[in-house]
Amino acid sequence: MTPAHQHRTGPMGVAVVGCGTISDQYLTNLTAFPDLRVLICADLDPERARAQAEAYGVPAWGGVAQALAHPDVELVVNLTVPAAHAEVGRAAVEAGKHVWNEKPLTADTAGARELLKAAGAAGVRVGGAPDTLLGAGLQSALRLIRSGAIGAPLTALSLMQIPGPESWHPAPEFLYRAGGGPLFDMGPYYLTALVAVLGPVRRVSAVGSRSRDRRTIGSGPRAGTGFDVTVPTHVSALLEFAGGGSATAVFSFESPQLRLGFVEVTGTEATLVLPDPNHFDGPSRIEDGGPAREVAATGTAAGRGIGVLDMARAIRSGEPHRATGELALHVLAVMEAIEAAAATGAPVEVAADAPSPQALPEDWDPYAATLVP
Repeated sequence: MTPAHQHRTGPMGVAVVGCGTISDQYLTNLTAFPDLRVLICADLDPERARAQAEAYGVPAWGGVAQALAHPDVELVVNLTVPAAHAEVGRAAVEAGKHVWNEKPLTADTAGARELLKAAGAAGVRVGGAPDTLLGAGLQSALRLIRSGAIGAPLTALSLMQIPGPESWHPAPEFLYRAGGGPLFDMGPYYLTALVAVLGPVRRVSAVGSRSRDRRTIGSGPRAGTGFDVTVPTHVSALLEFAGGGSATAVFSFESPQLRLGFVEVTGTEATLVLPDPNHFDGPSRIEDGGPAREVAATGTAAGRGIGVLDMARAIRSGEPHRATGELALHVLAVMEAIEAAAATGAPVEVAADAPSPQALPEDWDPYAATLVP
């Protein structure tokens, strides 16, 4: 099938597939960006798709097949559950559509490689969350590092420690099963930021543990219900980067002491404290032995969906987009390697490379209409 983007101009037609909770964040922005037109909402539950379409002024709703058959849809935003990312992504590619997958790119690297291979053969693009990397906070931090503000980056430390989401999440079981845990749930945010700073990961070592085999739902209509825990709930990893740098990363659902958004990069001249990689904004702080210097973020903090917009604009211009499927594949491969290293006690090589994403211009404006017909 001919790729949907060929010979087209003007705002890009988008289908949102998967109308769960996260679709609110995406639809709020995607329907506000003038370079995009959300044409249809799709879900396994047609009424849920209809409700989201009506709430956000989207003209059509239906099932996945209807979204993929829509003649004006060029890009599919896949917000289905992770287990369905590969299947829905492949169907979109086979229909000649570009695809943006929420994190993780797919449930495993085998599925991700197949998706990227199919997209290459079809002449369409793949992008993947998180697009927090494109927010003002991390973009400003990357500009500081690339300007030489801390010298050559050498090492990094990242911490994500919470007691666990079962205290507030009404249905947390999936976060404690294969493909979940603190590593796969929160790892994409922190690891994507580290890869953007230090380049691709070459090898990892790790340990993992869990304090108990069952937990209890703490809120909602099922409060008091117990469930099984089958994955490590505390993971400590040592990352070795191809460029010679290293990082220590901790992901935990075991700590009463909250440490969220903790990422520090130390260079030959100073340490940079980055903003929370799970957010789109926030200042950075430079520590060089003198008074700490806070640097305000500049750029867009519009939120989820800016990666979709950057992808659409790049498709129209023929330029590379930034939150690529290859970058998302690399981060997924790093998480799989950490999981394997924790299970075996032996270092694991990472068999995937990653492009270094270009910085967004400081004046990049998601609300500007740049794709004129």
